[in-house]
Amino acid sequence: MPNIIDVTYAQTGQSSKTNEYGMREMQEKAFSARNSKYLLIKAPPASGKSRALMFIALDKLKHQGIKKVIIAVPERAIGSSFKKTDLKSHGFFADWEPEDKYNLCTAGTDESKVTLFSKFLDSNSKILICTHATLRYAYEEVEEAKFNDCLLAIDEFHHVSADRESSKLGELLHSVMTKSNAHVVAMTGSYFRGDGVPVLSPEDEIKFTKVTYNYYDQLNGYNYLKSLGIGYHFYQGKYLNAIHEILDTDKKTILHIPNVNSGESTKEKYAEVDTILDGIGTLERQDEETGVLYIKRRTDGKIIKVADLVDDNPTNREKVVNYLKSITSVDDMDLIIALGMAKEGFDWPYCEHALTVGYRGSLTEIIQIIGRCTRDSENKTHAQFTNLIAQPDAEDSEVTVAVNNMLKAITCSLLMEQVLAPNFKFKTRLPDDTEEAPKGVIKIKGFKQPSTAKVKSIVDTDLNDLKAKVLQDDNVAKALTGSVDPEVINKVLIPKIIQTTYPDLTDEEIEEVRQYVVVDSAIKTSDIEQSGDKQFIKMANKFVNIDDLNIDLIDSINPFQKAFEILSKSLDKKTFKVIQNCVEETRLHMTEEEAIILWPKIIKFVKEIGNEPNISSFDPQERRMAEALILLRKLKRERGANN
Repeated sequence: MPNIIDVTYAQTGQSSKTNEYGMREMQEKAFSARNSKYLLIKAPPASGKSRALMFIALDKLKHQGIKKVIIAVPERAIGSSFKKTDLKSHGFFADWEPEDKYNLCTAGTDESKVTLFSKFLDSNSKILICTHATLRYAYEEVEEAKFNDCLLAIDEFHHVSADRESSKLGELLHSVMTKSNAHVVAMTGSYFRGDGVPVLSPEDEIKFTKVTYNYYDQLNGYNYLKSLGIGYHFYQGKYLNAIHEILDTDKKTILHIPNVNSGESTKEKYAEVDTILDGIGTLERQDEETGVLYIKRRTDGKIIKVADLVDDNPTNREKVVNYLKSITSVDDMDLIIALGMAKEGFDWPYCEHALTVGYRGSLTEIIQIIGRCTRDSENKTHAQFTNLIAQPDAEDSEVTVAVNNMLKAITCSLLMEQVLAPNFKFKTRLPDDTEEAPKGVIKIKGFKQPSTAKVKSIVDTDLNDLKAKVLQDDNVAKALTGSVDPEVINKVLIPKIIQTTYPDLTDEEIEEVRQYVVVDSAIKTSDIEQSGDKQFIKMANKFVNIDDLNIDLIDSINPFQKAFEILSKSLDKKTFKVIQNCVEETRLHMTEEEAIILWPKIIKFVKEIGNEPNISSFDPQERRMAEALILLRKLKRERGANN
């Protein structure tokens, strides 16, 4: 089946190779920043974040004066990623040896886990593993000073929210950072939340050293997985009538059925699972010990092993989850059917196809689901994400545009980007000002210039993120449909978002920032139409200013289920790099003169190092050379096109 995005990689094996300490490429990169007090690691699923944390934590215990390590994960099942691990035999100076009694991701009551958490802080033990929930409960019982000389590591960091009033985890993190000397390691595969609230406030985020390792870095160095495909299929009627045209039980598949509150759901989740299974074949038996269903496939009699995670009976689910944790062979499982589970942190390396039914309102969720099938495994050369969606009430051409926008948003997200770059700078036009504005500058009568250093800092460094928050705000999104007077958006909703984000600003400073947000957004969105499936289009515009990326990822549009499917052209290694450069071009702040001056240094760098300067390097000079190279190539393209 063709795909919307078909990404081909070099298969160098580089991301899986280990150095003399047993570290893979991403882990080595993270370890090089181990001395940072606050460290943010952005890397995809299966890149080795868990073991990277082990290396960093052990170094902090041995060499940096840290006495204890506390690791918090969103779900109990993810706690197994931090089990005892042999590191010495691979060259590292110590093994990872947490005590079983302080692995609080095992069964037990919240009350007993909080008691153990407190005991751990007063003990001589070094490592504790718990869920986010246990950490939150324990925080209510423990003084911040108890976190002194601790390393607090938070996995799936996008669960944190800068809205400390509604997020206990966000409040906890801010308190630990401001009221103790604790070190923090934050790890995530998707550094955005999808609900309009940032993960960290600007004043907290600036304290973190960032290590970014994206899908391109990871997949380009795999041994087996060669390509990643993304497909959107639109159906009419009920999804159960279309599902078996996409569900291929010869492919190891995770199938996420729609949320019971969504329009695609029949509201009978168990009946939906039964219908899907009936479409495959007949139930031969259910293993009493593991809970696995054995389905005899109707077409050829082959036995298909199915894990039903929609069944929320605690006993049955525990059996199935325990079995899935113990899988060691490609033949141990064929199909997992889930609803809310098997997304983030879920590990089934053999998975080839992540099939998701229903519109997903969060780009974060999409990225997490894609990550379920992008592990490197010898049983696959291709991984596939497919979203089966009810056909929107819109012209096919509008949906095609929306899908292409969504593909650009997903692609940039896989590159760990969150882009909303401004195209213009705004200045006040004075009464006697007749001078023509320079290219890229717009002069506006009555426009307030920044009167304080705080406003100037926000405009210079935070305006992109602030505009993203405005676009993601539910009240603003509803207002943009036309039901609210534009003046209310500009004078009430946007100032409220600014005040919430920067509570220490005066009313005058809020007004100055508001003008920048409003005038920039007005210019940027003047030609955007909310038509058809508004929510689908809005989601694609949330995180990436896709208008800045002049890329067409649509290859073909074909009939499907009385509607259509949109399939992609091939994205090879070179094209993926072009997309990343295209993103970088939208935020370059460099003159041609500077780039030309840096050109001889770039040549020398490539000759000595053996590769081009890296835009994600810790070295600011290397990053600047990388930016110069992007600009020079852009100028060469533009001038070549004009000749």
